[in-house]
Amino acid sequence: MELERYNTEHSLPKIASWSAGVAFTFLIAFLGYLLALVPGFNHVGQLACAILIAVVYRQIFGYPETLKTGIAFSSKRLLRAAIILYGLKLNIAVVLQDGIWLLFRDAGVIIFAILTTIGLAKLFKADKKISLLLGVGTGVCGAAAIAAVAPIIKSKDEDTAISVGIIALMGTVFSIIYIILRPFLPLDALQYGVWSGTSLHEVAHVALATAPAGNDALAIGMLAKLGRVFLLIPLCFILIGIMKYKNREAAGSKIEFPWFLLGFILFSILGSYVFGHSIPVPEYVLDSLFALTTWLLTAAMVGLGLNVSLKELRTKALRPFAAMLVTSVALSIIVFFIV
Repeated sequence: MELERYNTEHSLPKIASWSAGVAFTFLIAFLGYLLALVPGFNHVGQLACAILIAVVYRQIFGYPETLKTGIAFSSKRLLRAAIILYGLKLNIAVVLQDGIWLLFRDAGVIIFAILTTIGLAKLFKADKKISLLLGVGTGVCGAAAIAAVAPIIKSKDEDTAISVGIIALMGTVFSIIYIILRPFLPLDALQYGVWSGTSLHEVAHVALATAPAGNDALAIGMLAKLGRVFLLIPLCFILIGIMKYKNREAAGSKIEFPWFLLGFILFSILGSYVFGHSIPVPEYVLDSLFALTTWLLTAAMVGLGLNVSLKELRTKALRPFAAMLVTSVALSIIVFFIV
């Protein structure tokens, strides 16, 4: 009661709370950017570093209630804006022209990752929603896929943040392992690129793992990865249908259509067929938009990370993490033998 009275008495005006809260998430995002410049952390990336700082802040100082309005705005509205802009990174034309043969393999990867993670989660008696998010992140495109799916399955903010943190960390670890193993593997540059792009978690992880193998490996790796990003669109619609079917008789369980997904599709079309084609767009403009996407996504994840309680993390995340780890190892081995 005393804490509630204190927060009420010292609460900021709504507009001040909103602006200060949004600024606070960007401040931690900036600290994550600086931490990612430190040797060792540079392989982890800005996103994971920012989430780590947000989680540590929550455990030491508690949740900043006076900034709640702005933090909630970042974790929800900015997150949707980031997903919409992320569509610019998906070149549909390239996927359909040069990577159609990879789409079938990518579809198999996504199905395997999700079903295996869910199956292991049942075996391990793990949290269902975190396990599903990790399965989607493993099969599709890491944090972006988790962020897109989370509102569809009505995931809690802390569960979403936990899942993103696990994906970012494990994807980085796997990328480094790939780099270490590459000289000893019987794969040429193209095969290594396909293996990396088909099995690693995020676009950044694929770039990290394939860059040392040369431009050919990087190009084919990114193409394979873009196919998985492309399949995020039908996956979301499938999950919407499943959630509506499961909740068809439950009172008050209407599934809100994720309208930001249409924005993602629109920006994918613009980036694939309009920008640089019928409408010339300077490269620096696109680079700026990509950078903005990263910052918006990072600020949004900070907002989610501030909701994470380590006490619940120990009880909720360990078993889903184990399911996701086994799935990721199995996926890497299977794809290695079929490339």
